[in-house]
Amino acid sequence: MLEGKTAVIYGGGGSIGGAVARAFAREGARVHLTGRTLASVQPLAEEIGAVAAEVDALDARAVDEHAGAIGALDISFNAISHGDVQGTPMHEMDVEDYLRPVATAVRTTFLTMRAAARQMLGHGGGTILIFGGEGDPPRGYHLGGLQTAFHALEAMRRQLSVELGAQGVRVITLRSGGVPESIPAGFEGRERIVRSLEDASLLGRCATFEDVGNAAVFAASKWGSAMTGATINVSCGSLLD
Repeated sequence: MLEGKTAVIYGGGGSIGGAVARAFAREGARVHLTGRTLASVQPLAEEIGAVAAEVDALDARAVDEHAGAIGALDISFNAISHGDVQGTPMHEMDVEDYLRPVATAVRTTFLTMRAAARQMLGHGGGTILIFGGEGDPPRGYHLGGLQTAFHALEAMRRQLSVELGAQGVRVITLRSGGVPESIPAGFEGRERIVRSLEDASLLGRCATFEDVGNAAVFAASKWGSAMTGATINVSCGSLLD
């Protein structure tokens, strides 16, 4: 479905970035993986035949230079960690811990969106994908600034899709409602979290890495070419809007 397409994935060494990278490569895309260290992405790059690079996705010059070196770009996906602090009630948090994911998410998404758009506008358009999506925080969880960051990214998605849609640049958010596979096996309370996520879904299960990767492929392919300024709900029904 992505034969002949060139994709860049920021944070390609993470669980979500890796899942999307594997799906893109499986469907024939030329994949460029970036990480803050080369070691974080090199093993996956060798596994799927991708090109690995050390890029700080919070550094404007590094992002612009890397995108410029790729040249014609069809797909951009940012999956870097936002450094959010979870588990602490909002009224007990330090302001720095609350604001960190907001500032990080907005900065990195702006920089990578901008770099991708500049390349795509010169080559007939493309697809910019965001992971997260706004929504009401579930009861019983202390998510810190994570939801605020997601709401900010959705505002950015709407603005860029309006500005560049007529020139063939599409912007889409993937919303999962939580992927249990991303929770470390030894994490305290993991079983409780997974059970609550499953209970909140309509299908009795949660999205998997494979589900997210397949949704990203669809969004970036010709089958999703009529979609922009929109979200793809990959939540098994746990997110109803």
